Amino acid sequence: MRGTTLPNLLETALRGAADDVAVAHGGRSLTYAEMAQEVARCAAVLQKRGIAQGERVALLAHNTPAALVWTFAVAHVGAVLVPLNWRLAPRELATVTEHANVQLLLVEPELLELAERATSRPRLTIAPDGSAPDGSAPGPAAPAVQVDENDAAHLYYTSGTTGDPKGVVLTHRNVCTHALFAIAELGLSRADTWAHIAPMFHLADAWATLALTAVGGRHVFLERFEQGAALDLFERERVTLTNLVPAMLNLMVEHAGADAARFPHLRVVLSGGAPIAPRVVRRITERLGAPYLQTYGMTETSPYLTLSRLSAAQEQLPEEQRFALSARTGRPFMGVALEVVDEAGEPVACDDTAVGEIRVSGPTVTPGYLDNPAATAAALRDGWLYTGDLATIDASGSVQIVDRKKDMILSGAESVYSTEVEAVLFEHPSVLEAAVYGEPDERWGEQVCCAIVLRPGAELGADALIGFCRERIARYKCPRSVRFLEQLPRTGSGKIAKRLLRGGGGA
Repeated sequence: MRGTTLPNLLETALRGAADDVAVAHGGRSLTYAEMAQEVARCAAVLQKRGIAQGERVALLAHNTPAALVWTFAVAHVGAVLVPLNWRLAPRELATVTEHANVQLLLVEPELLELAERATSRPRLTIAPDGSAPDGSAPGPAAPAVQVDENDAAHLYYTSGTTGDPKGVVLTHRNVCTHALFAIAELGLSRADTWAHIAPMFHLADAWATLALTAVGGRHVFLERFEQGAALDLFERERVTLTNLVPAMLNLMVEHAGADAARFPHLRVVLSGGAPIAPRVVRRITERLGAPYLQTYGMTETSPYLTLSRLSAAQEQLPEEQRFALSARTGRPFMGVALEVVDEAGEPVACDDTAVGEIRVSGPTVTPGYLDNPAATAAALRDGWLYTGDLATIDASGSVQIVDRKKDMILSGAESVYSTEVEAVLFEHPSVLEAAVYGEPDERWGEQVCCAIVLRPGAELGADALIGFCRERIARYKCPRSVRFLEQLPRTGSGKIAKRLLRGGGGA
């Protein structure tokens, strides 16, 4: 094996934590030595099915030990893992499996019907607890296939916020380097217990599958999200950290069971994918009893690009300033070179006012999109990945995202950044969630619209909400149309799918 690879990470855990518990779920636990044996047995099954190095193996599973074990089993034989979003419709899954040329689909029993409706490609039913299929030979399989760090390890299909999902190739070097950087940034160790609550088919959580394993940490799982069950998992399993998508975190901190006294072991909560207001950071900190870190990343970057971790000096600032800094997009993640540039590719002023596009480079950046040279050339230019995210940057190098390029609203001669308007909407005590987007307007080109989810029991009218905004921001930035929904449409990763709101969708 040349360089850092997934099998290397499991070997590292075995050297330092062979007898430590790797997996705890449903009353069953596995030490790292036992987990490695299951990985080898599952790898033997793949070899018997004729899976060759470089071929693609898809995984359709909930948040279970199977997702962890088969991640390493697929790597053991040098194949490429294709995690599948089980929330997709059969037609969408068919598109992904065909484009990826999947040679074998690993599927949990509960998802068999979905798999059968989606594709006729060969499949293997796997046990959710991560045990090898019946009939597999006991004991270790053949040694791991020799792979290079630049070989593809994973193939992730983007959640399609633009309506055009693409296959993102991530190499062993990409995902393993990210895991090592995350260990350093977050101080991960064998004393940590990670809660797999965000979907493991997405990098919002999947990166931790690798990083926690490398340090010999303990993995616990929540198969399907429910806020009360998530809080119970925190308490029962003495969870020390996790990464949650914003919608999950919102529901958890509003739940009656959120009480800092229940979670003395929780040391940090991470979230990203949407802006957050300082007052929400305060509420998270108070209700869960742990510091909050805002993250920003992309599938194309394995994923993290920034982190709102405070410096030692910032930790001494007054409380309100600390919450405001924690709510920012943050400073660059370890190993990431980041710039905010104008249309000419020149860095904008570091005054936290000038807006430009974020571009990044580093060892965690994808080499490109599968069989899509046009998309690869558009995103990767002159050694940089252009993210499509608009942001400001301050003198310390901390960035603040103001919008996606495609989500920026042009009303008359003015640019309206949706995150600025959303931040004001979140100030209203009746608003639980908000999404701001543009709709065509004959006079102004586009008009500002918003979709709102109210807190349970709250009552609020459109006129009152618009009036609230007019007291706080310029009139041209204020929503002209307000839709009240029971829930916002989301991508598989939990991000709000604004394209589904435009044109009256998402109801």
